[in-house]
Amino acid sequence: MTEATQQFFATLPARAPEVLRGPAMGTLRIDLTEGHRTEHWLVRMRPGVAEVGQGAEPGDATWYCSVDLFDRLVTGRAQAIATTFRNESTFRGDVVLFLAFRRFFPSAPGTRDPREVARQHARWTR
Repeated sequence: MTEATQQFFATLPARAPEVLRGPAMGTLRIDLTEGHRTEHWLVRMRPGVAEVGQGAEPGDATWYCSVDLFDRLVTGRAQAIATTFRNESTFRGDVVLFLAFRRFFPSAPGTRDPREVARQHARWTR
C-alpha cells in the first residue's frame, strides 16, 4: 500500500460532506491486489458521511483494482470510469456506489473547470 493511498482513505470521512450529496447509500468494498496479495477496504457511504475500514465482508458493490492503478487514481493520473472501460479494473454490484465514490478522486494535474475557462475566454474577448 502506498502512502498516497493510505492518505486518501484517511481523508474520506472529512471530505464526505462535500462529495456525498446524492442518494448513494451502501457499502463499497475495494479489493486492491498486488501479486498474490489482496487488501480489502470497506467504504460505507450515505449522504454526507463516509466510514472507512478494512475487512473482507461483502459489500453492496465490489471494485477490483491493482495497487498501482489505485495509486494513479488517488494522484489524479488515471480516471476510474476510464479504467473500467479499458478492463484495467472491474466492478460488480450497485453502480451508484461506484459513481459516488469516484468523486473522491482528484482531477488530473493541470485540469481546469470548463466553466472557469469559458469565463476567462469571455473576459479576453471583451
